Amino acid sequence: MKLDDIKKLHQKKYRQTLGHYLVEGEHLILELQKAATRQPALRQAEIYVTPAYEHWQSPFRVHLINDRQMAQLADTRTPQGILAVVPMPVPANNVEATSVPDEKAIYLHEVQDPGNLGTILRTLAWFGGFRCLLSPGSVDPYNPKVVRASMGAIFHVPLETDISLDNLASRYARIACLDLNGAPLTSPAFHQHDCYLFGNEARGVPAEALSHLAATAYSIQGRGEIESLNLASAVNMCTYELMRSQ
Repeated sequence: MKLDDIKKLHQKKYRQTLGHYLVEGEHLILELQKAATRQPALRQAEIYVTPAYEHWQSPFRVHLINDRQMAQLADTRTPQGILAVVPMPVPANNVEATSVPDEKAIYLHEVQDPGNLGTILRTLAWFGGFRCLLSPGSVDPYNPKVVRASMGAIFHVPLETDISLDNLASRYARIACLDLNGAPLTSPAFHQHDCYLFGNEARGVPAEALSHLAATAYSIQGRGEIESLNLASAVNMCTYELMRSQ
């Protein structure tokens, strides 16, 4: 890919047009190389390095560029000197392609904060056995800030974008959500759902949508004075509870 095209990958429309996204930094490149051993599509990634990383050992094609060029390509202010151009996964937004035994889905409705999404992906990758579904209007998971916050988890979590709330009922028979007046999260029934629905950081999920989906409400019990938890924290607690008794 030409350097001028790589610069464009900072913008979502060009990531979609060119079918690639940027991964920056030594740790993320190592995670990418590890994931590529099990995911053939990732083996088409290409590495760009400055002289500091000239002898980097990689199964990918490596291009040597100067520090000025790296500064133009990188998203961070002080780039380490190594980044990768990675092919976007082929969309698999259909039931046949995503039916995996014993897998549970985490659905995020209009999540906006890149840090929240990256942290959530990191949690799902840690526990394993989860698929992440993003609604239309959510932050782009291939945004460089999300990729960095995921610490490489983006390579390990099955991910679907632009999945509308209306599609959930046809895919999942048992859907759960969070509500202050729901049953305790520790209820045995909490483990019996196929999809767990989490709302936008500020607005949550539209009440009419929850009613249409017949989502069962659960509550994370707390004794403090504030009204809500950070989205990523709520997902972390729920996924831990789901994995705790396995």
